Amino acid sequence: MSVVFIRAVILYVLLIFTVRLMGKRQIGELQPTELAITILISNIATLPVEDTGLPLLTGIIPIITLAGLDVIMSWLGMKSRTIRRFVCGKPVIIINNGRLDQKSMRSIRFTTDDLIESLRSQNIFDISEVQFAVVETTGKLSVYPKFNNRNVTNEDMKLKGKDEDPPDVVISDGEFVPETMKRLNVNERWIRNVLANEKTDVKDVFIMTVSPDKKYSVIKKEMKGDTGK
Repeated sequence: MSVVFIRAVILYVLLIFTVRLMGKRQIGELQPTELAITILISNIATLPVEDTGLPLLTGIIPIITLAGLDVIMSWLGMKSRTIRRFVCGKPVIIINNGRLDQKSMRSIRFTTDDLIESLRSQNIFDISEVQFAVVETTGKLSVYPKFNNRNVTNEDMKLKGKDEDPPDVVISDGEFVPETMKRLNVNERWIRNVLANEKTDVKDVFIMTVSPDKKYSVIKKEMKGDTGK
């Protein structure tokens, strides 16, 4: 049992490293090559765990090889548009100038159910509201509504304001977040002074956020027996 446990831990760490190496994507955003490699790696990783008679290297070497191939293909795709289109395909326009292109839908086997479901996921329940739509290489539908159906923006309403980044977490569960503090140009001394005014301490803070203009919000930890009222 200890052998299986140790093998599982080693492969788990290796898989985490491999996924990080391949980049941050959700399952629905994976390119065809990334999805294929992900499936292969998940199957290969189970073999040395299930069969302790197999050398651990029979799992490690293929996983590293596949991850390396993915990195190489990604690099080649960045250098060559032809390779990128061969591996990942290209976006397909299915609605242009408000007209549905049924031929393009058939070419990529995108059904009417797929179309309606994708539109509903973007809060569009009437296809006549769509001016332009394209199926991306990941299979996701990107939609550009007609003028009368677009959301009103601050610019449309002539509202004055300025662009700035949103607040971010500088304390998480009683611990400082150095990378955020550096980006927001705040230090521990400033934060401790703020918390002193709030009559609390770092270790008692569940979440503290700070905006670029130094506005802050502090949520204290709930103590045992605290009903939250």
